[in-house]
Amino acid sequence: MLEQPQSPEITLLISPSWEDYALLDSGNGLKLERYGTYTFIRPEPQAIWNPTLDDREWKAAHATFIPTREESGGHWQFHRPVESTWTMSYNGLKFIAQTTPGRHLGVFPEQAPHWDWIKEQVRAAGRTVRVLNLFGYTGLASLAAAQAGAVVTHVDASKKAVQWARQNQSLSGLDSSSIRWIVDDALKYVQREIRRGSRYEGILLDPPKFGRGPKGEVWEFFELFPRLLQACRDVLSPQPLFVVITAYAIRASASSLYYSLQEIMSGSKGVTTCGELAIKEKSAQRLISMAIYARWSFHG
Repeated sequence: MLEQPQSPEITLLISPSWEDYALLDSGNGLKLERYGTYTFIRPEPQAIWNPTLDDREWKAAHATFIPTREESGGHWQFHRPVESTWTMSYNGLKFIAQTTPGRHLGVFPEQAPHWDWIKEQVRAAGRTVRVLNLFGYTGLASLAAAQAGAVVTHVDASKKAVQWARQNQSLSGLDSSSIRWIVDDALKYVQREIRRGSRYEGILLDPPKFGRGPKGEVWEFFELFPRLLQACRDVLSPQPLFVVITAYAIRASASSLYYSLQEIMSGSKGVTTCGELAIKEKSAQRLISMAIYARWSFHG
């Protein structure tokens, strides 16, 4: 008789530690956020309720992102002056924030619980931990791992994102930490690491729904993610510590990430969990789910 798969428990992860970021309010398909000293209005389709704060609070925002029909299209409409870049911090990390041609500002605050968890895993290991961060963007997860003493390889297809991440390394006072910054296609890089015999104790994956590599390689989540996940299993150390998967804007669930991660880690002694990364409003304490995740960690 076949063993029935375990039904996962969906857990909401919310970071209570932010000082430089806040979700001030939301409603009418929008969210009002503070990044450092600036406030911004961005689209939020999940906010199908009415705002709590007075209109004056919303009208005082420094800028609004105006979307177009394209998934990442749109532009910023500035109401008050905003510096081209400014510095934010989180638990000892410092990093640059800025408005980008898309709606993002260089940091995904909802991922902070992952950063804290990764640091805990690295520090508890009591040995050298090699961490591979794929689709690493501006590097905050890489810096959190390095801050805890890990030897990190950071991979992203965007040269600009990697340059931004290196600036964040310097801002955080981690120039002496061991971080390799790689501009490459994630799948191709992992396949080469397998051939080279490289192995990692921890792996982080934050794959987009769709993207392009530095040489025009096309990334499509549902087509390539299973191949990448299997490749990641092959590049894991015989004594793995953790794997973290985060996904945005895809037609999948936390449980689908859970089952895929549990499957590839079935031969290792550990625990798989899953859920959503959420942000809590300051105004009415409502939760907005920003991403789904699954995590595996060694359990001795």
